[in-house]
Amino acid sequence: MTTRDDRIQGGLLGLLVGDALGVPYEFHGPNQLPPRELLEMQPPANFRRAHPRTPPGTWSDDGAQTLCLLASLLEHGSLDLHDFSARMVRWYATGYLAVDADVFDIGIQTRTALAALAAGTDPERAGPSDEYDNGNGSLMRVLPLALWHQGDDQALIQAAMRSSLPTHGHLRSQLCCAVYCLWARRLIEGGELRPAWDEAVAVIEQFVGDLEGGEQELAILDLRRAPAGSGSGYVVDCLHSARLALEERSFEAVVKAAVAIGNDTDTTAAVAGGIAGIRFGADAIPPRWRAALRGRELLDPLLDGLLGVMRGYTDTPLGHRGSRKPM
Repeated sequence: MTTRDDRIQGGLLGLLVGDALGVPYEFHGPNQLPPRELLEMQPPANFRRAHPRTPPGTWSDDGAQTLCLLASLLEHGSLDLHDFSARMVRWYATGYLAVDADVFDIGIQTRTALAALAAGTDPERAGPSDEYDNGNGSLMRVLPLALWHQGDDQALIQAAMRSSLPTHGHLRSQLCCAVYCLWARRLIEGGELRPAWDEAVAVIEQFVGDLEGGEQELAILDLRRAPAGSGSGYVVDCLHSARLALEERSFEAVVKAAVAIGNDTDTTAAVAGGIAGIRFGADAIPPRWRAALRGRELLDPLLDGLLGVMRGYTDTPLGHRGSRKPM
């Protein structure tokens, strides 16, 4: 039986391990990948790795931006979009919270938004927001909000949606972030995978009633369909691809299944790995992968800070506690 600490720690570690596992296999279709049993942080010798100069066990932009969000939340006790955005700009410019300070992967949309942020655009309006501006770059990093947040569901939804704005301004991306955080919250509370998803969907369906275009976007998200996906960089496909991988019954099986889908392997495995880490707990992450994860000098102080903050709250259910600064 996992504890709340195990689940919170597992969520952050699971995201970073999934990201690092997926890095060498990025940009490969499923038929180009090694057999699932050979999917490791160190790929088979004859495999043509993505990012060949990046050592195995290194997280990518997914992990670095996730840690930017966590660091900002811990320092400010709230979602401060200006600070969060400044940290992402710093990551891109100097390698802040990147392993070895090496920025080796970034999405086109995120690069565009970070340039706008660096030029002084307000974070609320920096993220491109057209129909085709719905990459998975805000979904991949949003999990710290669910791990840290102590307000009610509506406050969590609003924070998750706002966290998308600096790089991904479209309502579709915002809603994907929100439902993912609600799903994570229900699992942190000790819920089961599918009922937790169904509850998250029911909450978001109720929430969007007052949003212009909300019902149309929910129809596109199609959150009640069976899990399926191609592992692409499209935010809706990424969310459903992660759901598909999460039908496996262990942390290792989940992240290997996510990578085996192919294409945007690091992000699919990060999104799935965060939920799997919550579901199964930190101890379920294979020791060989925890030992191989690089950058622990960056991660460990932030993880300790998160656990310290969470231990400062009472044991009443999440979503029903008082909040220091939920937004």
